[in-house]
Amino acid sequence: MIRPVNFGFNEETAASNAFQNANAEKNGVQEKALTEFNGMVNILRHNGVNVTVIDDTPQPYTPDSIFPNNWVSFHNDGGVFLYPMQAENRRLERREDIITDLEDKFKVAHVIDLSRFEHEHRFLEGTGSMVLDRDNKIAYACLSPRTDKEVLNYFCEQAGYQPISFEAVDEKGKAIYHTNVLMCIGTEFAVICLDSIPNPHERITVIDSLKSSHKEIIEITFEQMNQFAGNMLEVKNKAGETLIVMSQNAFSALSEAQRSALQQYGKLVYTDINTIETNGGGSARCMMAEVHLPAI
Repeated sequence: MIRPVNFGFNEETAASNAFQNANAEKNGVQEKALTEFNGMVNILRHNGVNVTVIDDTPQPYTPDSIFPNNWVSFHNDGGVFLYPMQAENRRLERREDIITDLEDKFKVAHVIDLSRFEHEHRFLEGTGSMVLDRDNKIAYACLSPRTDKEVLNYFCEQAGYQPISFEAVDEKGKAIYHTNVLMCIGTEFAVICLDSIPNPHERITVIDSLKSSHKEIIEITFEQMNQFAGNMLEVKNKAGETLIVMSQNAFSALSEAQRSALQQYGKLVYTDINTIETNGGGSARCMMAEVHLPAI
């Protein structure tokens, strides 16, 4: 997780991210976001999660650095992927020193840098653009200005994944910018806003894939998606217990039946990150770049 120093509403990303609220309170945003960030780290650590926190730097200016999962992903074969980002100021978030620091604790076998696709105006923003079923090696991706099908297919070739791509829109018909706001994949469950996939054939393909990989499908509405109820992440703590991490807004949006369904698969852990959500257009899952690298 990256502790912010210049968090704020990013004008460069707002055109494609309908989850950013241009009318959100702008006063003291960095201070509020820092408080929310530290609170989330504390809650994760209180629940036994091993959290590596790295401080952002004042320069260059990176208002979205709090969302590291878009520029990097870590894999259990020692692979590290770096991703092409649409917004120029988000490209500055990629930091080799972070990977070097992780090599003190984890084995990095190879780094595959996909950022060259930026020169072709093709983008794939990490585990925002893709929701990875790591156990079954499936990459779910809704195509958007930030998620290019050819780059997705190239990632899948390199990582050994099967791509399942589809179109997804919000209730106003606007393309959803990142797949991880409409769906979350756990070991035994999937939270998904199926209403956001307008093409019935693509919707059936997604449903069939989830069912064939033995996931219980927990469906959410557009309204719940807009409260980031799709933006969760399943993590394991040091004791091997499963936690399902989300924001307070996401938790509050869920029905009792949905909460009960999720609790079969892990403890629900939630925290108030409203400032981060409204200004940044991302939530709890976006703030965590899970490290699957082999430990040294």
